[in-house]
Parts: sequence; C-alpha cells; structure tokens
Amino acid sequence: MKIKERNFKGVFEIQLEPHEDHRGFFMRTYDNKIFKQYGITRKWVQENHALSLKKGTVRGFHFQFPPYTETKLVRVISGKIFDVFIDLRNGSDTFGKWDSIILSSENKKMLLIPRGFAHGMCTLTDNCVMLYKVDNYYSPGYEGKIKWDDSDLGINWPVKDPIVSEKDLKAMSFKEFIKKFNGLEM
Repeated sequence: MKIKERNFKGVFEIQLEPHEDHRGFFMRTYDNKIFKQYGITRKWVQENHALSLKKGTVRGFHFQFPPYTETKLVRVISGKIFDVFIDLRNGSDTFGKWDSIILSSENKKMLLIPRGFAHGMCTLTDNCVMLYKVDNYYSPGYEGKIKWDDSDLGINWPVKDPIVSEKDLKAMSFKEFIKKFNGLEM
C-alpha cells in the first residue's frame, strides 16, 4: 500500500495494491507496521458497514464532540462515492476548509480522517457499500451534524436532487456551529 498525507495535517490517502491473477485478487487493507511508519497509531474499536441503495444519496456532515471524537478509516467495497471532510479542529491552519476524494471499489483507495473532522459523502452509483473503522465508540449524546449543503462551505456536490435523511436536513449551519462551539478542542 502507498500512503500519502493530503493537504490537511493528519489526513492520509491510502492506495491499496491488489495482487491479481486469473482467480481475482488479494490485497492487504490494513497493516499496523506500515501505518506506524506514517505516525498512524490508532486502536480501532468499531467497524461500521453502510449501504446506500441509490445514486445521489448524501450522508453528513457527521462528527462527534469530545471526548468521543473519532478517527475514521474509510473504504468503499462496492460502487463509487464523493467523500468530503471538513476541518473543525480549533486552532488548525485549515480550520473551516474542506477537501474531497473519490473512493470506489475500482480505484481501491482508502481515506484516513483524524479526530476533529466532520465527514460526509454522496453516492455516485447505486448500491454503494462503505466500510469504516473508528477509534472511539459512537455516543449518540455527543453526535454533531453540519448541513451538507451549507452555502458558506461552498462544496460542489455532484448531485441535483439528493436523497437526504430527515436527521441531516435538520443539521446546523457551519456559522451556527462556530457561534455555538467555536470549533472542536483537541
């Protein structure tokens, strides 16, 4: 696997390298020894599996407040998604900025998003299956959400009429988040 840090401190793009033959392929999706070489030392405590049936499904932006902030290691095993993350770390040089990446079963990329980021995605195909490990336990009382289509963030979503949950439609704006919380203390 090839690991490179992106433009945000602590965010890593991980290119998996399948070994293919006439039967299919084999690939390592996690190697603690290799991750340690990049300073990635997390104890994964949960793995989540999400299925989005329809193209144009938007999930996010989701995050957890301290002490339940979480690092995510995200991978798509079926389909293709537009994956977006926003830096909410108080005092970070990239606070309030976002970046995106295409994750798919074809490109075999993973994304490591550190604690202090909001995470969202949009499916680009039907039947998208995403797996992600987290290094902290989900705590409903500490869950936070930011509006996926907040105009202050200026994200160019690749969808016109998205499928969005009621919960995500009621999310706060980025300005409301800043006014109320000022960022996430790390």
